[in-house]
Amino acid sequence: MSSFEWNKIIGAVLASMLLAMVSGIVAGNLVRPSIPAKPVYVVAGAEKPAAGKEAAAAPAGPESLAPLLAKADPAAGKEQAKKCTVCHTFDKGGANRIGPNLWNVIGEPIAEGRNGYEFSSALSAHKGQKWTVDDLNQWLFNPQSFAKGTKMTFAGLPKAKDRADVVAYLNTLSDSPQQLGK
Repeated sequence: MSSFEWNKIIGAVLASMLLAMVSGIVAGNLVRPSIPAKPVYVVAGAEKPAAGKEAAAAPAGPESLAPLLAKADPAAGKEQAKKCTVCHTFDKGGANRIGPNLWNVIGEPIAEGRNGYEFSSALSAHKGQKWTVDDLNQWLFNPQSFAKGTKMTFAGLPKAKDRADVVAYLNTLSDSPQQLGK
């Protein structure tokens, strides 16, 4: 090959690189992506990003369900709990799935029983405690904040009314439901 042909090849490569660089600069000026203020999709178990002043003003945990329980609707809670049926059963004596059966949860020991279900070490750290409305509120708000490292990948229910309805529904799943918020 002659030196003229090598010069043409090197020139073509340099021209291609220059074209790619200019295209990148033009595209960067035409399309300016903006970072959303809050995540569009929160991955279950992911840490929530700090957002400056808003993060500092945000409450550390979920709001109390006490004022909402008096008006909580177990039927609406049952509707909310339908998304839980992928991993849980709700029938008396029901089988465990990926998660344990949820019959008679309120007032029962945490991470114990449930027909031999194998709980995560994160949830087992709460053994000796019983599921209270406050515990369920925290759990339903963000399972990872209640038991960091739990196997449960559910992102949580952000609305207090939805959590109150689910707690009211779970309370009906018992031979002797408790008096909640009355």
